[in-house]
Amino acid sequence: MFKIKIISYFSGAHNLKNYKGKCESLHGHNWKVEVVVKSSKLDKAGMVMDFSNLKKITNDVLNDLDHHYLNEIEYFKSHNPSSEELARYIFEKLKEPLAQRSCVLEEVRVWETESSCATYRQD
Repeated sequence: MFKIKIISYFSGAHNLKNYKGKCESLHGHNWKVEVVVKSSKLDKAGMVMDFSNLKKITNDVLNDLDHHYLNEIEYFKSHNPSSEELARYIFEKLKEPLAQRSCVLEEVRVWETESSCATYRQD
C-alpha cells in the first residue's frame, strides 16, 4: 500500500456550542489540514496521484471555509464546529472527488493550534 500526504491551511472563526469555557466565545484559528490518500497501485508516472492535484482538490474544499464564520456554514448549523467535526466535514467533501481518481482517502487531520489536532477516518 502506498500513501501520500499534503498539508494545507485556512483561517476561520467559530464558537463552540454546548461548551463552557473561553471557546464558547467567538474566536479564530489558522487551521492546518493534513490529507492522507492511499492506493495499492501507482499510476503510469509511478505515483498515487500528483501532489498538485491533491492540493487543488483539498484547497477547493478549504476555500469554502477560509475567512468564514464556520457556525454559519450549513453543516455547522446542526454540528458543533469543533476540530473533530471539521475533520469529518473535510473528509466527506474530499471522499468522492478522490475516489474518482482511483484513490482512497485514508484520513484528514485538523490542527487548531501547534499542539492540538483531531483526526477523522472511516474504518
